[in-house]
Amino acid sequence: MTLENWTQTLGAGPLLGIAAVAIVVLLLLIIKLRMHAFVALILVSLLTAFATGIPAGSVVSVLTGGFGSTLASVALLVGLGAMLGRIVETSGGAKVLADYLIRVFGEKRAPFALGVASLIFGFPIFFDAGLVVMLPVVFAVGRRLGGGVLLYGLPAAGAFSVMHVFVPPHPGPVAAAQFFDANVGYVLLIGLVVALPTWYVASYLFGKWAGRKWELPIPTLLGEADSEHEANPPAFGTVIAVLLLPLVLIFLNTGLNTLASGGVFQEATTEATWFQLLRALGETPVALLISLLVAAVVLGMRRGMAKTAIEQVMEKALGPVCSVILITGAGGMFGGVLRTSGIGDALADVLGDLGVPLILAGFLISGILRVAQGSATVALTTAAGLLAPAVAAAGLNDIQLATMVVAVAAGSVIISHVNDSGFWLVGRFFDMDVKTTLKTWTVLETLIGVIGFALAAVVFGFASIG
Repeated sequence: MTLENWTQTLGAGPLLGIAAVAIVVLLLLIIKLRMHAFVALILVSLLTAFATGIPAGSVVSVLTGGFGSTLASVALLVGLGAMLGRIVETSGGAKVLADYLIRVFGEKRAPFALGVASLIFGFPIFFDAGLVVMLPVVFAVGRRLGGGVLLYGLPAAGAFSVMHVFVPPHPGPVAAAQFFDANVGYVLLIGLVVALPTWYVASYLFGKWAGRKWELPIPTLLGEADSEHEANPPAFGTVIAVLLLPLVLIFLNTGLNTLASGGVFQEATTEATWFQLLRALGETPVALLISLLVAAVVLGMRRGMAKTAIEQVMEKALGPVCSVILITGAGGMFGGVLRTSGIGDALADVLGDLGVPLILAGFLISGILRVAQGSATVALTTAAGLLAPAVAAAGLNDIQLATMVVAVAAGSVIISHVNDSGFWLVGRFFDMDVKTTLKTWTVLETLIGVIGFALAAVVFGFASIG
């Protein structure tokens, strides 16, 4: 039997039970038996595929499909981002930015400054790409001031997360807005109203607390600047220009896509060669490649670094992140198996009529789907599609529609755990074991979801009164 002809016969209960057992086994293998996460994820993905009844002849293709689709989005971003970060770090550029932030905001406000900078960078840049580009600065500040990676890293990583979850032009809220026929401008406004205080509490304040409780060393994953480059660092403006270049290029892509979906451009314009070329230049891998080449010239060659030295810097950047890339891909494999098993569809059928307020139903459905299969995007789009008829029949105003988008998005981010590729990305970049990642990143993401939903519910209530 092929996968195309296969129909899942198990209900939501057995599928949820299998998923729960698989997660427990995975945690036991990694935490108790100390099995390498890459091997454990492949093993549990294989066993889960058989347990959920996926045809034996299709099991390997399901595994490689989930692995490959995750690597398609992660490998290029992490590889190019790590090279760019390594050049910024080893050239002394990260130290220049770190010194500037400390001078302007002060040592005590450095975590806050990193978070604010990440909020700005996170507006157009996707979570994983933005995090990789920002990490050299985070690590440089941490090395300069001391206090551990969590104190500086969680406010920055949480900033990228809240922007990616709540604020257009990121794909999740844009897709949900289309399902609910919500105005993207209102979604942007409500998204910012929710995202900023949510970040302050869930990422900045929690990050400060977690950083004091678990003082983990600053990773050397992206290298360190040598004394020669630190004594002769690049100009502040040069470093800022290099880091802003991918921001500008990616914003060009997302801005054009948003304007096109909003009907600002005619179809003939969107199909024009110049329009497609500008969009291509702003695709994240292309933008990072261009930025890497520019960094190699202005931070390397023009400052006397030999071509062979630049090549060695790039080469050394890839080795440490290979483990990050492979484990992240394996996490995507596990999530892909759960999605293929039909757990999302089964849950959607069961949760279709919860008998609770519409905004709460959106949050719960999205959250349960997120926990079950790992992908925030799948959880958000599935929940939005399921609720779209009820939302259309409810006669909501523009503010309420935008708030529904934010509420469903809030559910899609809670309880990031071992079936989420982002869980492994953050854990490995911060050099945390699984237990510590669960205590820190999982809690942070859950706080983002719960606080974001609470704020959205308040706005929804006021909009109902008005």
